[in-house]
Amino acid sequence: MARIKEFDRDKALESAIGVFREHGFDGTSTEMLVKAMKIGRQSLYDTFGDKWELYRLAVERYASAETEAHIRNLRSNGRAIDGISAMMDRVVAEADQACLGVNSICEFGQSRPDLTEVHLAADHRLRQAATDCVRQAQDAGDLERSMAADAVIDFLIASIAGIRIAARGGARPEALQSLAGLALRALMPR
Repeated sequence: MARIKEFDRDKALESAIGVFREHGFDGTSTEMLVKAMKIGRQSLYDTFGDKWELYRLAVERYASAETEAHIRNLRSNGRAIDGISAMMDRVVAEADQACLGVNSICEFGQSRPDLTEVHLAADHRLRQAATDCVRQAQDAGDLERSMAADAVIDFLIASIAGIRIAARGGARPEALQSLAGLALRALMPR
């Protein structure tokens, strides 16, 4: 008779996300995962497949949640520039926690098509929301109008990654806030 799973799949996946955020794919052992997820090795394989499939699922879940959080911040205020600022403030406030998205890109680049697909899907959703926000801020005169919206978004995404990498490298919160502020000022009308 088959044994019934006695764990919450979503909680187990969230625990795996925490381990992968901190240690990356190569730095994470199966033993670390089963300990954090509070499941047996066979349950891990039966439920999530191998370590790579679990990692891909973790990155997908994390990317979806991060994208939603960015979009909520972009749409959180009446003025588009305030939404952009709120998104940057959130990144700074949470920069002490490793970013699985940035870390997975640093670890694998585009060498794994299934992982690249996850990143591209999240990037597409964020860019759709950010494009509307950037254009509204430009129309309101809060962002430089001569810059293409795509270029502004590229710069913001690079700034977010830079802030997260700087935090991982030990930058203090004041330095991270300064980086976010400089990024926004660089986009202001001249």
